[in-house]
Amino acid sequence: MANSDSRVSEEWDENGGGAGKGTLENHTCTEIIIVRHGETDWNALRKAQGQLDVDLNEAGRQQAAALAGRLSKEHDISAIYSSDLKRALDTAEMIGIRCGGLEVIKDLDLRERHVGDLQGLQFQDFAKHPKAYEAFCSTDLEVPGGGESRVQLDKRCISSLQRIAKKH
Repeated sequence: MANSDSRVSEEWDENGGGAGKGTLENHTCTEIIIVRHGETDWNALRKAQGQLDVDLNEAGRQQAAALAGRLSKEHDISAIYSSDLKRALDTAEMIGIRCGGLEVIKDLDLRERHVGDLQGLQFQDFAKHPKAYEAFCSTDLEVPGGGESRVQLDKRCISSLQRIAKKH
């Protein structure tokens, strides 16, 4: 997350349009930079990880190190949040080290989508599990085996990002 800064914006009414008052108001904005973890062996094999804890592979560690170097030069990072899953946490910790030794804050709500019975399967095999595949493709059906719908995923992640933004 980059440091907050002040922005000048037009005052908006409750419908999202200009209020027409001609006044300007200072607002503090929080810039959130979202990154994906580096590659895992399961990514390379096109297997659904979901919320299973799969480590970064060598290519993933190199990707994370390269991203950490880039972010340390281009952004003033003030906080780092990550899922608790090792692939995400290892990526975030590399960024934290390169960005002044920032501690990574774990947030379980930043985990990937739980895809239930599809976790651990290759994507090409999803169709062999028609009920789970149908739920996976829909927006509002929970995937059998403890999986979540896309609506549930969206609510979980948006709630987490809103909490993070309020803190900064």
